[in-house]
Amino acid sequence: MPPNSDEFDAPPVATEFMGTSISTGGDPAAPFVRYQDDPDNPHVVFRNNNRGYVRCTLDAGAWTSEYRTVPTVRQRGVPAATVATFVVEDGRAGAQRVGGPAV
Repeated sequence: MPPNSDEFDAPPVATEFMGTSISTGGDPAAPFVRYQDDPDNPHVVFRNNNRGYVRCTLDAGAWTSEYRTVPTVRQRGVPAATVATFVVEDGRAGAQRVGGPAV
């Protein structure tokens, strides 16, 4: 998050992770995964409307968020997969994408 809405290019002062629900509303009509594609909100680095959850792992040096999705909520036993991973490291502002191109 930038310090205020007028300084989108300023260094971030906080990081907020949000995720979709695992089943609310059923399967999305048109699933998407997007990285920094909203010019009106350039500080939003990842958007995804697939059903799933966020698995968070914390240790002394970092907070890691893995965005896990399922291909459908209409069937039991489908496998979950990680669609994106981000880490916030101690002493470094902002979330960094892990395992993919920088965003």
